[in-house]
Amino acid sequence: MAVNEILALHAAALDLFSGHVHRVRPGQWSRPTPCADWSVRDLVNHMTVEQLWVPPLLAGDTIEELGDRFDGDQLGDDPVAVWDDAAAAARAAFAEPVALARTVHLSYGDSPAEAYCAEMAVDAVVHSWDLARGIGADDALPAELAEFALRQVEPQAPALAASGLFAEPVPVPPDADAQTRLLGLTGRRA
Repeated sequence: MAVNEILALHAAALDLFSGHVHRVRPGQWSRPTPCADWSVRDLVNHMTVEQLWVPPLLAGDTIEELGDRFDGDQLGDDPVAVWDDAAAAARAAFAEPVALARTVHLSYGDSPAEAYCAEMAVDAVVHSWDLARGIGADDALPAELAEFALRQVEPQAPALAASGLFAEPVPVPPDADAQTRLLGLTGRRA
């Protein structure tokens, strides 16, 4: 996949999630999401923390060097602004010249930055659906993003279930669309 295509898909996934973050009403931050034990705030915090890791990891830092810098609640009193800043910084870090040609040191080992960017895009796509469900918004994923995420997830489906990061896959009809298949593979009922 071309670098520009990966960056465009990552940006579109962040935009999708951001749109839902901006729709969260004050009384919705404590509402549950399809993610076990995560409220809307917990989910947005998780995604914010994921974005906060991007600039230092692309700069060559390791998980060990960063330690617990991003542990706990990072959202403070203005979750939307904190999300916006973190997402903008992650987007800018990935868009730096040759950033996607680097190697990043992740918790599970070294990875090409291009694969890391794709992984982050998939995370934003899936969690956009979760957030939409949590706030009662339209949970339809753009077809291009659903198809991209499905292409990334399908080859890893057995490992995802075993990792404990996702619930057990949910069976879906063989003729299901990409969104339904993606959600099923990541343990979600469409």
